[in-house]
Amino acid sequence: MMVNKHVVSAGVALAFSLVAGASRADWAESTDMSIVRPAPTDAQSQVQNPPAFAWARYPTGIKPASYTLEVSSGGKVYATFTAYRNFYLPSVTFPAGQYTWRVKPSTKEDWSTPRAFSVVAGTGAFVVPENKDLEATILGRNRPRQLPSSFLIYDKWPAAMKTARGPAYTRLVAQVTGQIGTMKSVSDALWPVTATTPSASRAAYVTDINKAIGNTVVQVEAAALLHRLNSNPDKPKETVFLNEALARGDEIAALDPNGMTSYVNQDNATRSIILALAKAADYLGPDLDAARKTRWMNSISARTAAIYADLAGSNSRLDEQPYDAHGVVALGYLAVVSTLTLGDIPAAKDWFEFAFRAYVNSIYVWSGPEGGYSNGTAYAMYSTDYALKLWQPLIAATYIDLFKKPWSTGFAQYLMHFLPPGAPGHVFGDEREYPIYSWVLKGFVSRLGTPNAAWYVKNLIGDEGDLALLEAQYPLPVETVTATPVPPANAAVYRSIGWVAMHSDLANRARTSVYFKSSPYGSYNHSHGDQNSLVIDSGGRRLLTEAGYEDFYYSPLVQSWYRQTKAHNAITFNNGATSGVGQLTDGNFDNLMRKGKITAFSTTPAVDYAEGDATQAYGTALTSAVRKVWYLRTQDVVVVVDKLAAPTALTFEWNMHAFAAITPVTPTSVKITNVDRSLCASTISTDPSSYQKRTGPVTPGRTEDHGAFVKTAAAKTAEFVVVLDVGCKGVTSKFNSVGGSRTLDVTSALGTQTITLGN
Repeated sequence: MMVNKHVVSAGVALAFSLVAGASRADWAESTDMSIVRPAPTDAQSQVQNPPAFAWARYPTGIKPASYTLEVSSGGKVYATFTAYRNFYLPSVTFPAGQYTWRVKPSTKEDWSTPRAFSVVAGTGAFVVPENKDLEATILGRNRPRQLPSSFLIYDKWPAAMKTARGPAYTRLVAQVTGQIGTMKSVSDALWPVTATTPSASRAAYVTDINKAIGNTVVQVEAAALLHRLNSNPDKPKETVFLNEALARGDEIAALDPNGMTSYVNQDNATRSIILALAKAADYLGPDLDAARKTRWMNSISARTAAIYADLAGSNSRLDEQPYDAHGVVALGYLAVVSTLTLGDIPAAKDWFEFAFRAYVNSIYVWSGPEGGYSNGTAYAMYSTDYALKLWQPLIAATYIDLFKKPWSTGFAQYLMHFLPPGAPGHVFGDEREYPIYSWVLKGFVSRLGTPNAAWYVKNLIGDEGDLALLEAQYPLPVETVTATPVPPANAAVYRSIGWVAMHSDLANRARTSVYFKSSPYGSYNHSHGDQNSLVIDSGGRRLLTEAGYEDFYYSPLVQSWYRQTKAHNAITFNNGATSGVGQLTDGNFDNLMRKGKITAFSTTPAVDYAEGDATQAYGTALTSAVRKVWYLRTQDVVVVVDKLAAPTALTFEWNMHAFAAITPVTPTSVKITNVDRSLCASTISTDPSSYQKRTGPVTPGRTEDHGAFVKTAAAKTAEFVVVLDVGCKGVTSKFNSVGGSRTLDVTSALGTQTITLGN
């Protein structure tokens, strides 16, 4: 999954190389890594048509009233656009061709350096009409405007639909009725406002709020939907679900918007409340009396105003500094709530015009437009849940299907590669120790109508969530696929996030999976100091894992262990003196500069190869930190070569972690057996290393063992060559030299494979 470079003529290539060099001093590209990066750039072929444009704000104390965006092709101006913020999403597609773009502020004739991109025939079209046209579409929709136009009440479902969704309907009815009169009421008295200082006790307090509000808002939305599903004009009016929706809606509407569930104190609670009230009011329509509707709209207004003030503050702060996980999610809630309340709340028009286009444009803030999620698969999984809650009402109300955004197709494939069916756990980033919620993964991918999606959905165990399914179009896009379901390729690179997946056979649940990361997002936000790190699974067992757990965000334990390089399968140094020095993780936006990069990737049926450079992640401590990884598919063997250099002599360490004992076999080899799967690791580099046991904080409820291959002497340069034999087949390895370049013969009962290591 990489963005292909478009091949340009020698003249164009030369011209581009010159402007690319000049762009370093260009005002549209900030030297501050927290600032939005210019896009599109690097002569890349776009995966979305029209492409989305972005640039840093003009560096002046007075914000320009607007920007002029000029797009040229063939030496002529193709189009000129006026942008009122520092991004622009055109509302028409571009013809196939090569383009350059530049931008200037309205206050000065100061054009940015031209940047090149291309659009090829067949590029995925994703067109978003102008805001005024979208608003007219929304206001022209009958309520409930969040449901597809094909929506049918339950009594009108055809037989096939009852077969497909009847069980979900029955379960949701049982869930809602089972909690009528038994669910604990929520009120401000339960949660007095407390200090905001992070601590374990505060984390538990906030978790209790999230759980209680989460249960209540689901009850509100589900009861309102069931009322709508049972609103048969040919039968007496049903009141059970209506009364429950009204009662629970009244509870959350009565909560103090400045209390513990406020945006400042618990943004997740406020987001959940405004969305539930907006959805329920839309579902109930005329069955929501005027006085009650006023109270609900007032609650939405007060809470949403706080979100709007935050996001629109500092001249629309996310436009300039987009790397804010909570902010990006809040922008989505603002877009949806404004869509559902347009015409009911006067301020909703301002909210919509601020949020909708920005949200649709910024969904891939944690990756490039190819798809991916740099913050880790746990947070990618949470994003699928947000997508189902937010995108479905947007599709129905605006006819803009975010599941058809090309990023979404790439993101779905990212899920297939890094959370394949049968995966034993998450990889990379915060909360990786949490369970995999297959129902939200299945729900998201079910909204894509591709053979890859059909394969993934078919092979994930369990059903998607009942509420999301009953709100979705029928049939689901994945149910319309007529081609044979097939998995994506066995190996893939997601360059914009610096992740690589290499599988023995993605279609086989007993597969071996090798995950490698060297990310340009560094250790920022929910990412860790784990550039050039590995995770290895086989047969549904984790063999090389990441260590530790998160007790609460950025806790002392998290900062001293969980986020540190020494808790990952990566390189550290000088353990004896300072407990394994690794990559820098103690900054804020500085962590975006403490990054890695995938510098090479290739795949064949026999062998996959990836190379990462994590030098920058170590600050000035190292002058080279390059890791090369080969997965020998026909041998089921991984070979890892690390080339390291430093300005002073260091003792380097090749860290490893497992959910089972790491047992020394020889001074230079170990064996890990996790239930019925094993991994044998050997260090075979010419500069000597030996195995040493390591220790780490205890992770509750889980066995973890830690160790490292350690160089026997400090040096300014070092090399590790480590052979990882999945299944402990008795692999032997032999160095050779061919044409002045080193090779390695890897031999087992499965045969011999030779790889070129380089000098």
